[in-house]
Amino acid sequence: MTPKQVVLGFWDAMRSNDFAKASEWLAADFEGYWPQSSELTVGRDNFTAVNAEYPANGVWEFTLNSIVCEGDTVVTDVSVTDSVLKGRVITFHTVVDGLIQKQTEFWPDPFEAPAWRSQWVQVVSSN
Repeated sequence: MTPKQVVLGFWDAMRSNDFAKASEWLAADFEGYWPQSSELTVGRDNFTAVNAEYPANGVWEFTLNSIVCEGDTVVTDVSVTDSVLKGRVITFHTVVDGLIQKQTEFWPDPFEAPAWRSQWVQVVSSN
């Protein structure tokens, strides 16, 4: 499988909300890093637990907005919702030997457009 196919398989598995199944796309010594909170998740079991124990308000939905590939690096832009939380995650995946070895995920918070820019920009829906 190509790195792109591996990452697409991962997001397909995440859509099932079976995070143990999704972890099968990860290397045994997987590292998932969230730079904004400086947290590192190591291993499939910890990946499964942190996702399964997240205090969600319903079933998670994942919508792939875009995917870009360069060698073993795959970058995805995914919209995520549990019907209350609505987020967007930019993930840098490193694929080694057909499994995701590392992920670096950015969860940017939305913010109101500053009024001073209004003469040059349009506010559009992010849905």
